Amino acid sequence: MSRIGKQPIEIPAGVTVDINKSEVTVKGPKGELMRRMSPDMEIKIEEGQVLVTRPTDNRHHRALHGLTRALLNNMVVGVSDGYEIELEIRGTGYRAEMLEDNLKLSLGFSHDVLVVPPPSISFEVQDRGQRVFIRSINKELIGQVAADIRKLRPPEPYKGKGIRYADENVPQKAGKAGKVG
Repeated sequence: MSRIGKQPIEIPAGVTVDINKSEVTVKGPKGELMRRMSPDMEIKIEEGQVLVTRPTDNRHHRALHGLTRALLNNMVVGVSDGYEIELEIRGTGYRAEMLEDNLKLSLGFSHDVLVVPPPSISFEVQDRGQRVFIRSINKELIGQVAADIRKLRPPEPYKGKGIRYADENVPQKAGKAGKVG
């Protein structure tokens, strides 16, 4: 058995899970998420828990078992608590600011970069434009948006300038002056 797949998912108070064949809808205080799961996996609700079982032990079903359970758990956590990713912007003149709901980034280019959030994503800027908080109920979407923003100006290893995750460690290199002949 999959160690992840066999764990039950606790349904917190205020969250409802509806299963219609392979389509799962999760509603909670923060919003609603819907996802189509593999029709091979059997998803059922028992005693306030969601259980995922697989029909056979073949390789494909073993892979889908843990994936289906993890996706369902991410949906339940998203609608009850939500997700947040914090980005740091480092560099002289590098900053972020809000234009209505959009994020305007000054990253040393000849132009400013405007990031328009997809539905269910919200931005917040703090510390005079040096910290950006991205919030959403969809874990997959928030991770992709954060990666796309980081990709605009990834942190460089010599001076550390660029956009990085708040908990990311970027090792510093010595550069040409650090070489001893």
